[in-house]
Amino acid sequence: MSRARDVVEVIAKALVDHPDSVQVDERVEHGDVRIELTTRSGDLGKLIGRRGRTASAVRALAEIAAERDGMRAAVDFLDEE
Repeated sequence: MSRARDVVEVIAKALVDHPDSVQVDERVEHGDVRIELTTRSGDLGKLIGRRGRTASAVRALAEIAAERDGMRAAVDFLDEE
């Protein structure tokens, strides 16, 4: 597990109404980490925020954490189907 994944998971669980529904998966490819954050549809709006400001902040923090590991990070927000 990368630091970026841990950061995203902690933030996501703190922001949503149903923290048990938060699922964070990561794939590492060529020094880059792709994080997929999945949660309930109602909670997805809380993670994205107005005009995507919360999502941008989460992505920025993930980038900073990944940089400490010598990687780059990308965060995708998904809802449960």
